[in-house]
Amino acid sequence: MLPNNRDYTTLNTRSTAQAVATFMSRVYLWMMAGIAISGITAYFVSTRPDIVSYMMQNPFIFYGLIIFQLVAVIALSGWVQSMSLSVASLIYALYATLVGLTFSSLFLVYTMESISSAFFVTSFAFAGLSLFGFTTKRDLGPIGAFCMIGLFGMIAVMLLALFFPSLMSNAMQLTISVIGVLVFAGLTAYDTQKIKSLPLQFSAEDQSRKAAIYGALILYLDFINLFLNILRLMGNRR
Repeated sequence: MLPNNRDYTTLNTRSTAQAVATFMSRVYLWMMAGIAISGITAYFVSTRPDIVSYMMQNPFIFYGLIIFQLVAVIALSGWVQSMSLSVASLIYALYATLVGLTFSSLFLVYTMESISSAFFVTSFAFAGLSLFGFTTKRDLGPIGAFCMIGLFGMIAVMLLALFFPSLMSNAMQLTISVIGVLVFAGLTAYDTQKIKSLPLQFSAEDQSRKAAIYGALILYLDFINLFLNILRLMGNRR
């Protein structure tokens, strides 16, 4: 007896669910690898305060690190499918390492207990938000759009602060950190839902693996920005 249309639909649904599960497991593995690279790099570099001070006080090195990070993000976001898998992997690992270099200064500003606490809070919050974005049937597009408006507003205020330093009072910094937590919390759920649809757009295995690196980059950015804002709110300075 030939299978009926309902059987085909069931098989197709199971196949799609399995493909999404496999893809998202790759995304989370890449994301966690990036966080591990950044964390290990930041910790070991922080054990050499002289190196950290040299990097932070030398504008060519400091801004060079920032520029290279931006270039890596733009390259992976815009041309990841044009790269080979090995090149995309290398750029992602290099980006995570560069972030670790800049994050090494956090260990000189905040206590180890504060950094550890902020990291665990961020991890639990991120896991719950990402799970919500993965499982919910609700369209999170409006939330994502609202959070992007908030993100651009934060960037605008910080750019203005470069010309008007008095704008960044303690109250303003606290406000921006609170807004930052809300913005990146919303983006975590929204981006997870958006990334979940990527395996349906790429049928080739190589394309899917490169899309997983791109998805990991997006969630990595959400995680570290959520972490930074939580650290500013609950961190104790040395």
